[in-house]
Amino acid sequence: MTKPATPLYSLEFFPPRTQEGVLKLRAARREFAAMKPAFCSVTFGAGGSTREGTLATVLEIRAEGMQGAPHLSCIGSTREGIREVLLQYRSHGIRHLVALRGDLPSGSAGVGDFRYANELVRFIRNETGDWFHIDVAAYPEYHPQSRTAEDDLASFQRKIEAGADSAITQYFFNPDAYWSFVEACAARGVSVPIVPGIMPIASFSKLAHFSDTSGAEIPRWIRRRLEGYGDDTASIRAFGLEVVTRLCEVLIARGAPGLHFYTLNQVSLTAEIWRRLGLAKG
Repeated sequence: MTKPATPLYSLEFFPPRTQEGVLKLRAARREFAAMKPAFCSVTFGAGGSTREGTLATVLEIRAEGMQGAPHLSCIGSTREGIREVLLQYRSHGIRHLVALRGDLPSGSAGVGDFRYANELVRFIRNETGDWFHIDVAAYPEYHPQSRTAEDDLASFQRKIEAGADSAITQYFFNPDAYWSFVEACAARGVSVPIVPGIMPIASFSKLAHFSDTSGAEIPRWIRRRLEGYGDDTASIRAFGLEVVTRLCEVLIARGAPGLHFYTLNQVSLTAEIWRRLGLAKG
C-alpha cells in the first residue's frame, strides 16, 4: 500500500439541517481548527438531498482556514445533475471529493443514471480529468450488500481502476479486519492509500444502530461491556475513549496512512482522542 510521506488525520461532518445545528457546528469547528486536520469532508445526501448545505459547509470550512472535501453520492442522481455539481465545485476551486454510491432516497422510484460508485468515479474523471483528488469508500468487514468477500474486493478494485486516488474505510474496531483487507487489495495490485475510518463511542444504542445498518461489527467483548454500563454515560465515554484510542495507536504503529474521524458534528470525543494520540498541533 502506497502511503503519504506523513500520516494524514482528517474529520467528517454532516450539513446541519437547522440554524441551531449550523451554530453548533461552527462552534465545534473553531475547536477543531486548532487541531489542524489535513481536511474536513462533508456528507452529501443521495440524489443531492443536502447539496446546498454540503457546499455551504465546505465553503465555511475553507473560510476558517481548513481544507473542505464534499461528498458526492450518485444514487438517485442524473449525469446532468452530477455535471452541474462538478462545475459548481470547480468554480469554487474545490479540488478534493469523496465519491460514493449512497443509499436510495426514501420513496425514490429509481436509482438514477448511476448504479455503482465506480461509474461515478469514471464519470468525474471523464468530465474533469485530474482536477479532483477522489476518495472512495472501503469496507474492511465487507459491504453488507455484497454476496461474498471476493465480490466486495472486486467492487473496490473497480473504483480504483476507474480513477480513485485513495479510500476511506467504514469504521471498525478490529484492526485485523483492516490489515486483512489491505493485504487482500495488495494481492490484487491495488496500492492506493486506504485510510481507516474511526468512530468515537458516545452512545451504545446509537453505535448499535449505525453498526446494524452499515455492517460494521461490534466485537462481542466491546458490546457486552457497553451493554453492562446501561445508562451510565460517563462509563460508556471512558471505556469508548480507551478502546478507540488503543485502536488508533495500533493502526498508526503498524503504518496506516492516516485516520479519518466520523465526528457526528461533536467535538469532545474526537478532540480527546487526538490529544491522547499526540496529534494536536495547536
